[in-house]
Amino acid sequence: MFRVTCCCLALTLAAMGQATIHKTKDDSQETKLIVMEHLWNEAQVNRDAHALEGMLAADFINTEYDGEVSDKAKFLAEIRDPRLNLTTITIQDLKVNMYGDSGIVFGVYRTKGTYQGKPYEHIGRFTDTWVFTEGRWQCVASHTSLLKK
Repeated sequence: MFRVTCCCLALTLAAMGQATIHKTKDDSQETKLIVMEHLWNEAQVNRDAHALEGMLAADFINTEYDGEVSDKAKFLAEIRDPRLNLTTITIQDLKVNMYGDSGIVFGVYRTKGTYQGKPYEHIGRFTDTWVFTEGRWQCVASHTSLLKK
């Protein structure tokens, strides 16, 4: 009986250890995705389409707050568009849900800038879907919903 109890205790402790290791791994990946989101915003403000290109999967799809859908090429062309001048992008209330080699990041964003010389400010929600593939995190889909214009 003592042997059975010791075996059960050992298995329970091992399982708890695995759960702790798994949770630490998830936290690390969640942190990486949050960093990726901040780098994405920085690249947009700096009009660094090259940096963004490396973050986006080949089949990336973007759905804007107004319902417009764009693929990777169109999204990057919009970043390069000289009529668009983003002055700030901030994100807050970020949450990350991990699903194996995929992660969903969602939160609130605020953008300020000008488009065709006209100032604008948007506040909205975003959802980005990331997949760990080819040895790195890549965004496969992004969606925004406007809360306040």
